[in-house]
Amino acid sequence: MPDPFRVAFVTGATPDKWARAWRERRREPLELLPVLETEQEHGVRDGAVDMALVRLPVDRDGLHCIPLYAEVPVVVASAEHFVAAADEVALADLAEEQLVRPHSSGWRPDVEQLDWPPMSEKDAIETVAAGTGVVIVPMSVARLHQRKDVVQRPVSDLDPTQIALVWLLDRDGEDTQAFVGVVRGRSANSSR
Repeated sequence: MPDPFRVAFVTGATPDKWARAWRERRREPLELLPVLETEQEHGVRDGAVDMALVRLPVDRDGLHCIPLYAEVPVVVASAEHFVAAADEVALADLAEEQLVRPHSSGWRPDVEQLDWPPMSEKDAIETVAAGTGVVIVPMSVARLHQRKDVVQRPVSDLDPTQIALVWLLDRDGEDTQAFVGVVRGRSANSSR
């Protein structure tokens, strides 16, 4: 049996549709490995994984990078919080709030009040569910940890985050290009 093709992915990235297409087309097993955003490049650079679905920005030196899709930043707060009454909020609306910081996120909104020690995204959302503080995360992360006692609202004046596929410049073999083809929606019979 061939060695598995290994693809890391950050929290909130959704590799399932590509994994299904890979498994329909290829003999090599596909191994999907979750990684923290703060460690998203390491596996690619040290050869532990073949490719990674990362949240930009990353250091692109020595990497191929294909931006895939944008993610809307949202504020997550307790269902009783004032943001529950809004369709969207601006950063100025959150100026007096305690900002809970997930440790796995390298992405930081430009908010000066950082009152909480770093914690996991799940723990951050549990903390805000208790009515203490707010957390700003990509919508995909908020959906992953959705609870009935929290709300999420888009933050209108924050730029979207971007999910991208990265791999080493010198790791550009047939299997790598096959995965790129899957991600780009090429059919099994199309060529590069």
